[in-house]
Amino acid sequence: MASIKPETSKKTVAPAAAKPSQPPKIAPERPAMPPRLAVAQVQQSVQPSAKPASNQNNAATSEAAENGPVMASAVLKQTPAMAVSMIVHVVVLLMMALIINKVPPEEQPRIITSTAPEVAEEFEELAEDMPQEQADVSEEVSDAVVLPDAVVVENVTVISTADDLDAAPLSVELADFSNETAPSSDLLSTVGAIGGKSSGLGGRSGVQRQQLVQSGGGNGQSEAAVEKALKWLIEHQMLDGGWSFDLKQCPSCKGQCSHSGDGKAADRCAATAMALLPFLGRGYTHKEGPYKKQFEKGISFLASLTMEGKGKAYGSGGSLYSQGIAGIVLSESFAMTQDKRLREPAQLALNFIMDAQDPVGGGWRYEPKQPGDTSAVGWQIMALKSGNMAYLNVNPLTIKKSVEFLNAVQADDGASYGYTDPGNGAATSAVGLLCRMYLGWKKDHPALQRGVDRLAKMGPSTDLYFNYYATQIMHHMEGPNWIAWNEKMRDKLVTAQETKGHEEGSWFKEVDGGHGAGAAGRIYCTSLATMILEVYYRHLPIYGQQSIDEDFKE
Repeated sequence: MASIKPETSKKTVAPAAAKPSQPPKIAPERPAMPPRLAVAQVQQSVQPSAKPASNQNNAATSEAAENGPVMASAVLKQTPAMAVSMIVHVVVLLMMALIINKVPPEEQPRIITSTAPEVAEEFEELAEDMPQEQADVSEEVSDAVVLPDAVVVENVTVISTADDLDAAPLSVELADFSNETAPSSDLLSTVGAIGGKSSGLGGRSGVQRQQLVQSGGGNGQSEAAVEKALKWLIEHQMLDGGWSFDLKQCPSCKGQCSHSGDGKAADRCAATAMALLPFLGRGYTHKEGPYKKQFEKGISFLASLTMEGKGKAYGSGGSLYSQGIAGIVLSESFAMTQDKRLREPAQLALNFIMDAQDPVGGGWRYEPKQPGDTSAVGWQIMALKSGNMAYLNVNPLTIKKSVEFLNAVQADDGASYGYTDPGNGAATSAVGLLCRMYLGWKKDHPALQRGVDRLAKMGPSTDLYFNYYATQIMHHMEGPNWIAWNEKMRDKLVTAQETKGHEEGSWFKEVDGGHGAGAAGRIYCTSLATMILEVYYRHLPIYGQQSIDEDFKE
């Protein structure tokens, strides 16, 4: 911070006559004097440094000082010629100096700045710099919506879904930033690890994204569907920058969209993070893409929640599910933009996750230290991986402990997974297998191959919760299973997207099979469907390069 410290100069005005034992001080800022008074005072000022010729001379000089200018001529007559000459020259020089050197003007107060140690700026600055009114939609998007004043969202008690696997979707946003911010040796491993650039974000850039769409099985229709979905999400952003699952609270919608959430999913953190993820998948941030201002408001809202909670991103109605996806969004945003304002909230979010791990079983659930469930564990693993690849601090022991949880809920030697105990549920198996892939299982692992074959036989369903994770797995495995899966999944989503009215660009009908769709509504379904269609470039295939064994960097 800059501080203003005025500096004042002290002026000392010497008296006309002083005692010989205490010669007066000549102030550097005094104005010019009449010559006769100057002569007398100069004689006084040079007395201490001049060597007297005799005691008689000292007495004469002292008497001259006391009697003033009248005695000056007498003193000069009694002074040796050399001393007189020296005094005359000194007087002349001092008079010239007094005439030439003007009194300097009074010095103005100076602003003194200090440089603090380099730390991340508080992210609140981002929120303060942003406009309070709703940011305009990019020129690339037509029919921009002007939003009225925001409506306050009341806290609603969330319904426990401990026995409902579909209530809390697992994010699979594994961000390997090794090709952007970290060396290839910085890889996740416990049993093994993925290759350096094989799961990176490089595919999200414009040119490579187009190439991957063509080579991976996407088409113009799927890409157009993604852009329409992002436009719909922007039009349903709240004035404070965040999102709400309950679209009746959104000023631009006020419930115009059907199935806008039943109000039971009240956590703004989860809604905002879910809405931001598709933009990151497309490569859009507050520095790139057509929605820079809108994304900036959104990421600022999420970061502010995290800072206010000292790492805890979710509030009333939220849980560690919300915390995990918030950690992913903050970490990916920091890695993709290198905006140092995001470092602190991202690190705090990860710290909270690591502290919340069950110390016994190694899992996560709704609240810190609870015995884990597969869905919540998946969220946290992906968030920690994202942070690790963004050069944030992640404890490798936390990751290794999470593997113990997966071992405890697996069945058929790891081909399938249950929720809190060994089982073979479709959704939990997809979550567990995806975690195993990112934790190092090789492509030819027998249990992985059996599990993938089972998912392929099931095929895409109306449950986006299952579809999203299974699509990621098929994409990473590639081959015939992926080709068959992709054609069905891609065409199903393109056909199911809304094309008319206020709902245009969103999803709900035909993809609302999971319970999470009822509670979180259209925001939730649109986010997952969009990320499924971004699968071609969101993360490059894990097995595109040879896997190597590496640990989390410490």
